[in-house]
Amino acid sequence: MLAALGLAATGCASNEFTRLGVPEPITEQGQRVLALWQGSWVAAFAVGILVWGLIIWSIIFHRKRSEQLPPQVRYNMPIEALYTVLPIVVIAVLFYFTARDQTYLLETDEQADANVEVVAFQWSWEFNYLDQSKAEAAEAADDEDAEPETLFSEAGTPDQMPTLVLREGDVVHFDLHSPDVIHSFWIPAFAFKMDVIPGHDNEFQVKVNEGTAGTYMGRCAELCGADHTRMLFQVEVMEPDEYDAWFAEQEEAAEAAALEQEAADQEAGQEQDAEAADQEGGAEAEDAQSQDGAEDEEEAQAASDDDQQDDAAARDEESQDEEAGR
Repeated sequence: MLAALGLAATGCASNEFTRLGVPEPITEQGQRVLALWQGSWVAAFAVGILVWGLIIWSIIFHRKRSEQLPPQVRYNMPIEALYTVLPIVVIAVLFYFTARDQTYLLETDEQADANVEVVAFQWSWEFNYLDQSKAEAAEAADDEDAEPETLFSEAGTPDQMPTLVLREGDVVHFDLHSPDVIHSFWIPAFAFKMDVIPGHDNEFQVKVNEGTAGTYMGRCAELCGADHTRMLFQVEVMEPDEYDAWFAEQEEAAEAAALEQEAADQEAGQEQDAEAADQEGGAEAEDAQSQDGAEDEEEAQAASDDDQQDDAAARDEESQDEEAGR
């Protein structure tokens, strides 16, 4: 029975029953997660069958037959060894496979075909398509603060879900960033999720399987605030030709928007320069007027002084005439 269960679980991964509640994975990494999940269930069933078998065996072969007290012993070495060693073996085996698959899931050494920065914020998502990963940009520039170039972006709102577009067969590298609180980037079809932590960027990558074109849902799996339940997004997997056409269209639109923004910035700069020139000209005119006014005041003061001197001289002459007449 156990062998049949293991064969069904590993050999029919696309069957909804044998997936045991896990969605059909669309990545190679998701297939590994599904295999680990199925193996854990096989181990659980094995332990359950053993425990229930011992219980049934005890009920059948050791039920009460008389009032005589069964032989009393202080210990039973085989039984004690069994219930001590067996749990250790089970835990060790599960730990080994979990650690092995976790290492595989977090590997980022393979060259990626696409690089996406996922920015989780209260309460939506922004997807920045990069020319390279952040680690590659830092290594190339020999500067840990170096940033890759953003080719184009899509940002959502709680009322408008953004769409993450991927291509069949691509190795996709994800850089995860949050500017506010802890979120969790979860795509059920990946059978994988990772926390997005402020101040600590995470990364992972997946290989999208062939023949998985379609639309899938993604969401935040960490309670992050009032509108946590509205942090939804779509994942659209395209066939290669369709994806290439879409990607080229997005790049053209981003370049056109950048040129338009540059032209607008130049126009705004020219307007600011013109305003500054007008202000400078007005200041110069005010200075000139001030200088003219000062000169006029000086001339008026000089004329007033001359008049006063003339009046004083006339008074002196009159005084002298009066004295001569006397």
